[in-house]
Amino acid sequence: MRTPSRVAVGTTLTLIAGLLSVVNSPTALAARQRTEVIKADFGVSEPLTALANRPQPTEPFSVEIPERDGAPVPDSGFTGDVSGVQNADAPTIAAIPPATSFDGLSGTAKPPDPVGDVGPNHYVEMVNTRVGIYTKAGANLLNVTIGSIFTGLPGTHNCEGNHGDPIVLHDQLANRWLLTQFTASSPYFLCVAVSQTANPTGAYWLYAFSTGTNFPDYPKFGVWSGGYLASTKEFANGTSFAGVGTYALERSQMLVGGAAKALKVLLTTAGGAWQPGDGLLPADLDGTTLPPNANLSYFIGTMDNGAGTGAPMDGVNVFWFRWNFATNAVSLTLRSSLAISAIDTIYPCSPGSRDCLEQMGTTQKLDILSYRQRPMHRAAYRNFGTHESIVTNQSAEFVFSGTSRAGLRWYELRGLGTTPTLAQQGSYAASSAAAVHRWMGSMAQDRAGNMAIGYSISSATMFPGIRYTGRLATDPLNTLPQGEGVIINGTGAQTGSARWGDYTSMNIDPVDDCTYWYVNQYYAATGGTWRTRIGHFRFPTC
Repeated sequence: MRTPSRVAVGTTLTLIAGLLSVVNSPTALAARQRTEVIKADFGVSEPLTALANRPQPTEPFSVEIPERDGAPVPDSGFTGDVSGVQNADAPTIAAIPPATSFDGLSGTAKPPDPVGDVGPNHYVEMVNTRVGIYTKAGANLLNVTIGSIFTGLPGTHNCEGNHGDPIVLHDQLANRWLLTQFTASSPYFLCVAVSQTANPTGAYWLYAFSTGTNFPDYPKFGVWSGGYLASTKEFANGTSFAGVGTYALERSQMLVGGAAKALKVLLTTAGGAWQPGDGLLPADLDGTTLPPNANLSYFIGTMDNGAGTGAPMDGVNVFWFRWNFATNAVSLTLRSSLAISAIDTIYPCSPGSRDCLEQMGTTQKLDILSYRQRPMHRAAYRNFGTHESIVTNQSAEFVFSGTSRAGLRWYELRGLGTTPTLAQQGSYAASSAAAVHRWMGSMAQDRAGNMAIGYSISSATMFPGIRYTGRLATDPLNTLPQGEGVIINGTGAQTGSARWGDYTSMNIDPVDDCTYWYVNQYYAATGGTWRTRIGHFRFPTC
């Protein structure tokens, strides 16, 4: 934002005169949305234990994964109002109990896209080319390429390649595992594998959902009772922005290996580029209390009125997504736009548009990704019975004494199925002269309503590391006062590329519904191979 907002925290704004009624009018929907029914190719994989016993391809050294998005909007020098920013360098409460952690996958392809989830007995991690399965004590059970899983899938789809942007989710309602990636050549596909049993090392049902000539960049997924949810940022013929895709995948069929379809809405920029932004996050269910409606879910977006998309304010957008597999009906409506405190997502990066954040021991800077107008994985959803809640976050620029640093803006949304509201929000950034960067966050909440967020940390005098903080349900609103915990302090820097992330994952253990599991990247030595670290911790009050 370029003009500081004066809207109080939690205030819901009516967008502009009559906007919600315009959004829901048939004419507006026809102009801004394209719906589609997609029938998937489907098949079955070999057990992953069998695949792991075969030679695995060697990863090319220092490959940088291309991105279709254009250059970010140049920074205009907005410093914003930092009076309400919580100083991350001075926590008010002792540190969260320390995490137990172990090394995960490693590699050279950048960015690594570290993501994972936890089940009753396993932790499953994915990076841009591989899948690793671990016991909860950290023993690696197997390590296979993503593409090898899809070799049993019939049809022409190229899912057997290693294309990247993976997501792994544990469907705790069915005790199954969901492994995904996209394809990077036309015709394009979303490739989805669903485990046949609770054991992630076994065989998977395989699906390929075609997106035609639209490249489905940055796909994100969510578990819902009435379907698996997905979102994409789509590029026509792999080059020009076509819109943001929202999908419901036929979960009931995918759990049994049956013929499955996807119902899709593509939201274009016809109603304003700020509405789809750079992507939406689908709600992803935590806990076992079902959402009120199996076929109505939520997609979350964020906007900055100084980011070049024409946003009317700084805000969070809540979309309602409805579907019916029996009738093939599907719709996406903008339910609410919620005003947030002033935010500046356009960071002064140089010399390149991704060279943003300092790290020790090198002139190579790291990508903040804040300039992409989208919240970070996940939109963690929980139904507490008394209320529905989603927590998520994004990176932003904060300026103290003329010096920029990356920080975290986080949100809790409630009233999602009726009138969405911003229950609380907060900014977490270093206000000290050391200019420590905290970014690339992921957030979740446990069954007691406590919240935790994990993130990357670095500065000109600090190698990139992995840390976390949080709040108890009884802590003052809009704060993360719990002390900062360390998963690992990095001992090396990244060189040769600015690409970092592009996302991480904070998840909740389904066994106790209290323990947080987090994965992110770091370096043990400067240059060469990045590593990932998987850590877990819990609040004593849960």
